Parts: sequence; structure tokens; C-alpha cells
Amino acid sequence: MLFAIDHGNSAIKTPNFAFTSGLTDYPVKPPVEMDVLEYNGTFWTLSGERIPYMRDKTKDNRFFVLSLFAIAKELQKMNALQPMVEADLAIGLPPEHYELRNRFAEYFKRNGVQFVFNGTPVCLLIRQVMVYPQAYAAVVPQAQIIRQNPRTFVVDIGGFTTDVLLLRGVQPDMQFCRSLEMGAIPMCNSIIGRVSALHDIKIDDDHIFDVIQGRPTILPGDVQDTIRSTVKNYAAGILDKLRELQVDLRATPAIFIGGGAALFRPFIEESPQVVKADFISDPKANAIGFGMLATAQLRQQQAPKVGDGFAQG
Repeated sequence: MLFAIDHGNSAIKTPNFAFTSGLTDYPVKPPVEMDVLEYNGTFWTLSGERIPYMRDKTKDNRFFVLSLFAIAKELQKMNALQPMVEADLAIGLPPEHYELRNRFAEYFKRNGVQFVFNGTPVCLLIRQVMVYPQAYAAVVPQAQIIRQNPRTFVVDIGGFTTDVLLLRGVQPDMQFCRSLEMGAIPMCNSIIGRVSALHDIKIDDDHIFDVIQGRPTILPGDVQDTIRSTVKNYAAGILDKLRELQVDLRATPAIFIGGGAALFRPFIEESPQVVKADFISDPKANAIGFGMLATAQLRQQQAPKVGDGFAQG
């Protein structure tokens, strides 16, 4: 079975699921009405409180446990939770960190992984791990449209980072990758602090999303104005930083992806720094693309080899 997983700083995504990149561990089985996964003698549940930003997701087991949750959820959806599962994994890294793909693949190569999901024991045999560039994977389904442009920037605004990849036609130029440590989470933290200082009101991320996305809110008008102006300035700051990195969106069309892009969309669309912008709104786009790329690669492995393609573990 093939499992495609996008390990975001804010959320874990598969082609069918998205959940917060957060975990709670227990020494004994917790008395809760929610998914419980047992691995290596520890019981885990998903948490709405995300793991603090980790540049290196391989330094402990938490993102592996999150991957087990992702696999278990997909198995459950297929009604395929069973004692023995053979798996191929399709995962990704930001383009600028793609050189670390072998190390990332090794993190997941664990044969005979034993875990229990909601009382069902599973032995997971991971056969191979395929690693693809994020951002590129998200636009794979749009290949027929993208090939019409000689150059396209893919701008992935995530929770903590903004990653940029240049496409030449439909091929990624892995020599032109840019990354900023600017994303939706630090922006929200800035807004929460600013609203507290200016208006003495305690808000959280959901209040901010309600205002930006035009949903009903009881927040006073001046607080809403502060939120909108801060988001607009933050979006402009990202575009300014990209220009400093030779990403000029006045000369090259762009496709914006990621949860942050959805939040910033109104401000990006009205910016004079962006001439032509398309948006992929599905937060699971990278995971879907990983699955498509891996499916093609697995088919190619069964046929005579033609080229090397992207690196894999």
C-alpha cells in the first residue's frame, strides 16, 4: 500500500485527512473517547496544540508517531486495519532542504514497526521511502496549465516558513530555491500580542481567521481593523523579502499554495508586487502530489528504467 504524507509544521496532511501536528503522551491508556495509538510502550493521542517549530523533524520520534496516526487513519478509511501491512511511503521536504532527502528517508525506514491503533495491533513493514520536493508536488495536478508558461514561481506559505521553487515549464529548477522563516504562525503570534497591547483583549488564532475570512465575529471594529492591517503588512513583508531574494512576481507568474497563502490571498491579489497569481486552496495538495509522483515512480520501477527521477530512500 502507498501512503502519502505531508509533514507540515502546523498540520499533518494525507490525501484524505489533515490534523494538527500535535501529540499528548501517556504512560497508561487514557480514558478518552478519541483515537489512541500505542507505540514503544507509550500511549499517544492527537492534540490541538502543535509541536513547537522543529527545523529538524528527525531529532525525536514525534513526527514518526504522527506518521503512524496518518497511516492508521488512511487504513481505517479503507477498512484495511489488519495485523500485517506492507507500506511504501511518499513524503516531502522543502525545496531548499531537499539535499537532506536521504537522511529524512532513513528516519522512516523501520522494518517491523509494531503499534496498536484503537485496540487493533498492526505490524507495519516499510518497503521503501520516496522523497519529493514540496511545492512542486502540489502543482503536479496542474501540469497541463503550467507547461504553457516558460517560468512559474511556486510560493508555499506554511505555518512557519515560506518556500519558493522556480519551474521551467513543468520541470523544477532545484538550483533556484528560496526559503524565508515567515509564515502564518509567527504572524498570528504578532497579531495576538498587538491586539493585547493596543486593545487589552485576549484573542487566539481562530479570532484572526474569522476576521480575515469574513466569518461572523463579535470583535469590536477597531480590533478587526488592527487584525486586517497587521495581516496586510505581514503579507507585504513576505513579498518584499522575496524580491530581495530575486523572486520578482511582477515579471513571472506565481502559484500560491499552503494554508498561509489562503489567509493572505486578498492582500496578495491586490498587491502591485504581484502581476499574475493563481491559488491552490486545498491544504492537502502536497500530499496528493506526493501520491501521484510515487504512483508513477512505482510503475516505472516495474518497467525498464528510464532516468533516475527524484531521489528516494
